[in-house]
Amino acid sequence: MTTSSDNLMGSRILVIDDDPEVRGTMCSLISRMMLACEAAGTLAEGLAALQDGGFDLVFLDVRLPDGNGLERLPEIKAAPGAPEVIILTGQGDPDGAELAIQRGVWDYLVKPSPIKQTMLSVQRALKYRQEKRGAAPVVALNLEHMVGRGPAMKQVFDFIAQAARSHSGALITGETGTGKELAARTIHENSPRREGRFVVVDCASLTETLVESILFGHRKGSFTGANEDRIGLVKLADGGTLFLDEVGEMPLTLQKSFLRVLQEKRFRPVGETREVESDFRIVAATNRNLEAMVQAGTFREDLLFRLKTISIHLPPLRTRKADLKPLAMFHVSRLCEQYGMPLKGFGSDFFEVLAAYRWPGNVRELFNVLERACVAAGEERTLYAMHLPQEIRIQVTKASLGHPGGRPPGPWPAPVPEPAGVSRAESAAPQPPAAPPAAPLSGADAETGAMDPFFARRTPSLKEFKNEMERRYLEYLLAMHGANIKAILRDSGLSRSHFYALLKKNGIGQAPE
Repeated sequence: MTTSSDNLMGSRILVIDDDPEVRGTMCSLISRMMLACEAAGTLAEGLAALQDGGFDLVFLDVRLPDGNGLERLPEIKAAPGAPEVIILTGQGDPDGAELAIQRGVWDYLVKPSPIKQTMLSVQRALKYRQEKRGAAPVVALNLEHMVGRGPAMKQVFDFIAQAARSHSGALITGETGTGKELAARTIHENSPRREGRFVVVDCASLTETLVESILFGHRKGSFTGANEDRIGLVKLADGGTLFLDEVGEMPLTLQKSFLRVLQEKRFRPVGETREVESDFRIVAATNRNLEAMVQAGTFREDLLFRLKTISIHLPPLRTRKADLKPLAMFHVSRLCEQYGMPLKGFGSDFFEVLAAYRWPGNVRELFNVLERACVAAGEERTLYAMHLPQEIRIQVTKASLGHPGGRPPGPWPAPVPEPAGVSRAESAAPQPPAAPPAAPLSGADAETGAMDPFFARRTPSLKEFKNEMERRYLEYLLAMHGANIKAILRDSGLSRSHFYALLKKNGIGQAPE
């Protein structure tokens, strides 16, 4: 008969720590447990080892010579085999411990950790991993409308899969526009309740006078205007999913009665003497901090406990730069099909601008911008940065001029090599890029038909007009090429010194290097 410790034999553990003594001690301890151990002194070495796969557990130091271990946690957990992680750090940090646990680590140990505690943590983590793998057959998620390749979204998909297998309440948090309703629908469509209704309750639009009628229904004649019986949204969700959108906006007076409905799955419609049952699954979403609202007395703590049995946080788009390109390709393909357009390609400058923008409106804003770009491009087969809305390009350009090197901080895509013998002007522009976006002499804006503000004040002198067009042309060059000074000089025909002089003359900040 095999024991549970025998079943753990053959597990592989990786220790990532810059202290040779710690690495040696940990490997010696792990070897005594009849487990295989490897060690790495830097994050780079550890990540390279993880890419080969086969590790079941990683001991991770926080402060390493080439980076912070906590910051690379999503990448480590997304490595082949998805190893469990135990943090092993020399300094106890409550905030660091909170962040680590939020990102799914198994344990947080402070050096020097007692041998018994370390061994127990290893055994429990490996036993958990073993049981997790054998608990249920892996079922492929239907992610037809959700796009994400980065580590953060892979973790989100894991939580969605967990929620889909369960009947427990789920709370989805995230900024406006991150796709909370889409995540809720994905949970429903992958759950055993997929044949039932997915009923949306917009808590922000509920009025206190009609809220009980909308949620619970009413009998004919129960109040003025109740001309017929009405089934409430809670009953409509019987056998399906009830989605509370913006649950943080639910009136405090309703929260107590709704808590009882969640607990008992029974309620009384307005004007009815008997209670009605509804077997629904609850999923809620909010962009607010419900814990802070509990502290402020504006949200019931017991209701929060009921809602967040499973908690899923959707990351903002600005932290998902790896997902920008697949998201853009997915949505533009869908738009082309919707509008009956030929499928469009992308110029490399298009994704450079997308990556440099901060996307305060998240995925919702990105999809709106992509639709505007498609409309602006019309029948043209390739989308370039010039097709993006002016306000996006202006913000990106201003941000690039405010930072050394011409680009704002953040990951930037690697430059795309241009075909030999083909200039950027020939390969990347749908029309000659040297033509400035000058306002027509009539003073009307070509896209909107509105009066250009420059002409609306009064008719400018020829000198004023030339100065204004010069400034616009410089902004156009910067929007098109960002920090690529060679491309700017090549397309404009200006010398470097002349270009810098024009920037200074027009007060357009710091020039790219």
